[in-house]
Order: sequence, then structure tokens, then C-alpha cells
Amino acid sequence: MKLIYIVLTFLCSSIVCKAQDDEIVAIKQTINNLFEGMRKSDTSLLRSAFSEGAIMQTVNKNQDGIVTIQTEPLDSFIHLIARPHSVIYDERITFDVIKVDNELAIAWTPYKFYLGEKFSHCGVDSYQLVKIKGVWKIQYLIDTRRKEKCL
Repeated sequence: MKLIYIVLTFLCSSIVCKAQDDEIVAIKQTINNLFEGMRKSDTSLLRSAFSEGAIMQTVNKNQDGIVTIQTEPLDSFIHLIARPHSVIYDERITFDVIKVDNELAIAWTPYKFYLGEKFSHCGVDSYQLVKIKGVWKIQYLIDTRRKEKCL
């Protein structure tokens, strides 16, 4: 009986782990679609990564060291990407932490941003994602930006 319990526990754990892994893969794909859309200036792919009413913000520090939060409307960001530009907007991320609870997830991704091959800035993106109609969407994205002390 003990052996059956151990085997069932292992199988259930494996199924739960597999389901969690599948969610993490889907979350990474949503985030990667954002950056692939930026690189290709593909506004449809870019927009598909976000939920309706998504919020984008940046943490700034002025010359006096005062921290402010700048909000950028999603449509403004998409129009910026859509405008003709001579260099590729290339944000290179690494996935550090992803956590999932049912239809809510967080992701933490350090990044380096390049204009073409020229380094521009670095920081961290922090995402809140929601699974809507079976698809992960970015609901909230806040980032930091700096030119030095990059990871």
C-alpha cells in the first residue's frame, strides 16, 4: 500500500510540474512576442502580448535623486515602434524569476537594450500577466533604466 501511495504521489507531482512548466513556456512566449514585435516593428505581434487596458511604467530618478514613475500609454509605445527607424530596437532579456498562481503570473527579467548593435541602457522589467481566455497577456509592465552597473 505504501508503494502505491508513493507512486501515485510521484505521478501527481509529475503532472503538476508538467502543467506548471507548460505555463512558464507560454508566459515566456508572450514576453518574447513583445520583444520580437519590437525587433521587427510588428505592431500586431507587439499588441498581441498585452491585455486590453495594460499599463506600462518606468521608474526614473532625477538629478536630485528623487524617484518618479512615468506612465506611457500602450498606444503611444506601439506608435513609437511603428514609426520608421533605421536601427533595430533590440531588448535582450534573461528570465530570472517566473511565478504562477492559476491565472496570475509574475516575471522578472533583467535586460540590456540596444539600438542596432549599439548599447543604449539596461535595467529590469517586472511583469504582471493574466491568463485571459486561455492566453497569457501582459497586464502591467514596469521597468528600471540605467546606463551603468548592468547585470
